[in-house]
Amino acid sequence: MKRYIALLMLGASALAACAWSQKGHDVTAYIAERHLTPRTAAAIDSLLEGRSMVYWANWLDNASHTMPYAYTKTWHYKNVDEGDTYESAPANPAGDAVTAIKAQLETLADSTAAFADKQLAMKILVHVVGDMHQPMHMGHARDLGGNRIKLKYFGRDTNLHSIWDSALPEAAHKWSYTEWQQQIDRATPDEQAAIVAGSVDDWARETLPVAAEVYVYFQPGRNYSYDAIARWAPVIERQLLRAGLRLAHVLNSTFDPSYR
Repeated sequence: MKRYIALLMLGASALAACAWSQKGHDVTAYIAERHLTPRTAAAIDSLLEGRSMVYWANWLDNASHTMPYAYTKTWHYKNVDEGDTYESAPANPAGDAVTAIKAQLETLADSTAAFADKQLAMKILVHVVGDMHQPMHMGHARDLGGNRIKLKYFGRDTNLHSIWDSALPEAAHKWSYTEWQQQIDRATPDEQAAIVAGSVDDWARETLPVAAEVYVYFQPGRNYSYDAIARWAPVIERQLLRAGLRLAHVLNSTFDPSYR
């Protein structure tokens, strides 16, 4: 019985950890792939042994709930509660999305790191960069990033985190991940340069006001439908594009000395 209860809890926490659903992570990875330099693409192809970043984009959501990778459970998000700033929010001693991204980049840049360690770093990085751009993964600790905020979506009981994971992105566009890339990956070179400017901390900090707007808009107990889709679809498109371009940027900066 204890094992059965533990499995139920594990399943519930697995659902709570997802961000952007599988489609969103695939979109992020595919946008990034389209912006890799040839040298970076070759290095990643070698690390992932011929499989694409899209193949591994959702791996961590499952892996974090297995014993060998349980240490990564808190790496999918960074909580900043209302009243805290990015700088004043208590650090999670187990790590968070921002510290995870920085650690994986350090491993990838380390010429002495083992191949297996670099391979794992790639699998983690491709996922967590996407997580950091999902507003509820920069949400409040007290409500578990919106998981405890109960509301309705087209009359169905759900929670705020779940809406942002999949309901809103899937309602915004019924596209494949390649179609998402084709439609939203249209920034000019100057716009791309502005998106990738700054640091990982800058990018995480940029998501905080988006999360704050989400908390104001979505109120507990209310029903949301078409108006919410129209309001937030452009934000979802923007966040996925940012994630993909920034993932490509940090990888190119790591693997290609001639980049920029």
